[in-house]
Formats: sequence, C-alpha cells, structure tokens
Amino acid sequence: MMSMFCYQCQETVGNKGCTKVGVCGKTADLANLQDLMIYALKGIAELGSKADELGIDISNSDRFIMEGLFMTITNANFDKERFFEKIKEALKLRDELKAKLEDSGADLGDLKDPSTFTVNSRDEIVYKANSDEVGVLATENEDVRSLRELITYGLKGMAAYAEHADNLGYSDPEISKFIRRALAATLDDELTADELTALTLETGEYGVKVMALLDEANTSTYGNPEITEVNIGVRDNPAILISGHDLKDMEELLKQTEGTGVDVYTHGEMLPANYYPAFKKYDHFVGNYGNAWWKQKEEFEKFNGAILFTTNCIVPPKASYADRVYTTGSSGYPGFKHIPDRVDEQPKDFSEIIEHAKRLSAPTEIEKGSIVGGFAHAQVFALADKVVEAVKSGAIKKFFVMAGCDGRMKSRNYYTDFAEALPKDTVILTAGCAKYKYNKLNLGDIGGIPRVLDAGQCNDSYSLAVIAMKLKEVFELNDINDLPIAYNIAWYEQKAVIVLLALLHLGVKNIHLGPTLPAFLSPNVANVLVENFGIGTISNVEDDIEMFMKA
Repeated sequence: MMSMFCYQCQETVGNKGCTKVGVCGKTADLANLQDLMIYALKGIAELGSKADELGIDISNSDRFIMEGLFMTITNANFDKERFFEKIKEALKLRDELKAKLEDSGADLGDLKDPSTFTVNSRDEIVYKANSDEVGVLATENEDVRSLRELITYGLKGMAAYAEHADNLGYSDPEISKFIRRALAATLDDELTADELTALTLETGEYGVKVMALLDEANTSTYGNPEITEVNIGVRDNPAILISGHDLKDMEELLKQTEGTGVDVYTHGEMLPANYYPAFKKYDHFVGNYGNAWWKQKEEFEKFNGAILFTTNCIVPPKASYADRVYTTGSSGYPGFKHIPDRVDEQPKDFSEIIEHAKRLSAPTEIEKGSIVGGFAHAQVFALADKVVEAVKSGAIKKFFVMAGCDGRMKSRNYYTDFAEALPKDTVILTAGCAKYKYNKLNLGDIGGIPRVLDAGQCNDSYSLAVIAMKLKEVFELNDINDLPIAYNIAWYEQKAVIVLLALLHLGVKNIHLGPTLPAFLSPNVANVLVENFGIGTISNVEDDIEMFMKA
C-alpha cells in the first residue's frame, strides 16, 4: 500500500517511484506535505492568472510562489514544520487574492479545488495532504500526468533560478506571470496532450529567459567568471563550508567573516563562486573542500567546522556533525538552525554560525592541489580565436557537453569512464555537479585549451548554450545541430529538467540523458521526445563513444 508517491528525481525506486519513503530521505508525511504545498500554489496560480488577465497587480505573490516551488525541489527542505507554516501562509495569500478579485467583480464561479479548499487545523492539513486528490497520481491519464509533472518540475527549476536572480535585485514580471499561467494550466482538464506538449516547450522558452536573467544578475554583480586555479587543500584556521547555489549568501558570508579569523570554503555546486572576480579579494576565501553533494556524510565529518546550506542538496546527516549544520533560504532540515531571510533589504545575520565556527577545529585535509574552472561564455569568447583555429585545424574534433548532476548510483561511474575514454582530440564542456565525476582527472589540454571546460553551476548550462550559438555564428551554420557538439548529460533533479527543456527550445537535438530516462516520462511522452528531438539514453562507454564520434 502506498503511503506516498514521488518520482521527480533520477534515483527514485526502481525508476518507477518512491511509495514508502523517499530515496532522498524524506518521509511519507513530508512528501505528502510537499504535494499539498504544490497543490496550494496551484490555487494561487489559478487566481493569479485571472488577476493577470484583468490587469490586477499581484506581484506580492511572485516571491512566495518562487520560494514554495523551490522548497519542494529534491533534497532542499526536510523540515515538516516549515511546510506546515508555509501551507498556512499560502492559503492566507490565496484567500486575500480571492477577496481582491471578488472586490473587482471578477467571475470566480468555476474555480478548482486548490483555489477553494479549507483547512482549519494541523490535523486537517495532514488529512488533506494524504487525500487522493492532492498527489501526483490524482491525474489518472498517464500521458496527461506525465506532461503535467514535466511542466511542474520545469517550473520548480525555473523558480530556483528566478529566486537567485531576485536575491540580487533582478526580476522579470513576465517570468512570474508565466509560472502562474503554467501552474494553473496543470489544473485544466480540457487541455489536450498536444496543448500540454506545446506548454512544455514554452516552459523551455522561459527557462532560457530565466537563466539569461540569472546570468545577467550574477555577472553584473560579481563580474564575469574567469579562468581560475581553485585550491582544494586546507589551512589551519577554523572555517565555514558553504554549500548550495546562492551567490548573495556567499557575498554576505564573506563580508561578515572578514577579519574574524574564520576561513570560508565552498562545497558542491558553490565551487564556481571561486571563479568570480568580486570574491577573489577576500584573503580568507580559501578554495573548495570535497566533492559532489552525495559524499557529504564523510566529508562534512572531516571538515570539522560549521556548514551552511543555502539551497539543496542536503543528505540526512550523521549525528557526529548535525549540530554544526545551518540552513538558510529555501533549505531546511529538522534540528538544523535556520538563518532567517533578509528583512527590508538588510543582509542576513550570519553571526551565530561565525561564532560557532570559531569554537571548532580547522578542517582535516582530504586532498591537495587545485582544479581549474571559470569557462563561462565571456571567458570562452575571449579564447574564441584559439578555439576556432583548433577546430579548423582538426586539433579539436568534437566537443562533448557533459553538464548536469552527480548522484549516488554506481551506474554514474559511467561518466568518469566515458571522460577517460574520450579521444584526446575532444573537449568536455560542463556545468553543474556532474563535473565532479571527471574534473580531477588528468585529461590534459589541446594547444593550451584544457580538455575540461567548466562553465559553473547547473544554471550556467546557459553559458554552454550561448557558446554553442556563438560557434554556430562563427562557422556560419544554419543549424546548431551541425556543430561538432555531442550532448551526453547526467540528470538528477528538477533544475536539470528546466535546463533540458531550455535546450529543446533552442533547437538542440539528439541529447542523451542518463543514467536513466526520467520515470515521470510515460512511454508515449518519451516517444514524442525521441521522435521530435532525438532524445536518447546511455548504453556502455565504448559503444556510446563510437556512436557520438560518427554522428
């Protein structure tokens, strides 16, 4: 008997769905609360779309919807109490919006249940969260369900990137309006599979817009990433390890730790912070510690210092270090201290974690040396002549986009083996934590061009698309798919979904996803992606390399 159902991540049980407890570590009751959170957001979206049609300003809901979606991304927030409070806030915001529409004379006669249901106690919230009408399986038609979930997961990734941009003062009301419209559309039983497919591709269009917005926010605020040799060793000072993706949190932590004797190291997807010029001025910013998110249990124990999660990816911790982990933003875990959000544009207060760090030992060294990154689009454009000449001369035969996510499954070792086995005249373009499968390998260079070009975080996959479009222009090609670029992408969670949809919108075809295709793709929806976009999966290293090199 199912006590939950979730299949939004790549590691879902049997590539079918988690039904008792999430592989990520979330319990059934937490999973159901997250479903109810999305359900309530759809109610706000339905009302919000009506307000948009009437020209009524509801921009006060934009940030709330972003945060609500972000909280439900895999490994972002495990704190049930936060979800109870957030659901109550959602219903309050929803009902205020409903009253505003009623005052305007809007016709609200055909509202769906997410816009009308009531819960008046904690027990009623739990009862509603466990009801059949709230979860993923409430949509009986498998293909409609698949498309609705594909859109919803894309919106979760979009919301994450929009929130990071918003933290830096960059927003686009059209993106927020689209999120409302698309969420509301997942409630519309009149929409056909073809109409939902069109909306899925439109989600990709807005995915490009949100990643471009975040790129502008990051580079305008902190400068363009530049080629950087990142230290992976340690010093003897007490320290804070910052994980996640949010660069505004990074900036404020660095400012507040300056002169305190506390060093700062990045972890996981925060590694690319090392590439930004604005952060290099801090002498106590040491470098990167550790590897991808899924190794954190071992690495956090050895780090010894305080740890700050700014976003996902949290793994349920060992007791040995749980008391020195903090969360902020959309992340959360029961027992972790949570650093509150900014109020009236004042910086977050990191004083508690800084004082905690001072009482702890320096990190234990787990490796030495350095890794090189910083190859976002501006930096690659600076090397354009060199890259183009290498392609024209045949020194570079093919580029392999190996962006995306890392994860726990042993099958992901394929990506390490694949990188090692690639011909020496190929270059890997990467972004996201997938890089940890090969960014410490000694793969050499081609005429001074490193064979692994790391553009940054998962959202910086936008840089890889910009680079591809620039090369298409340079080589005067009509089709981006005529470039000597192959796409062999690993995925894990919902930010990878919006990146995929963005690439499809840009016209990229023949993308291979692994280690498995998403469980939420029904056979018919998967077949549409195969027939129209050439989506494929992986097999084995030798055969795949042969196939890619012939293409």
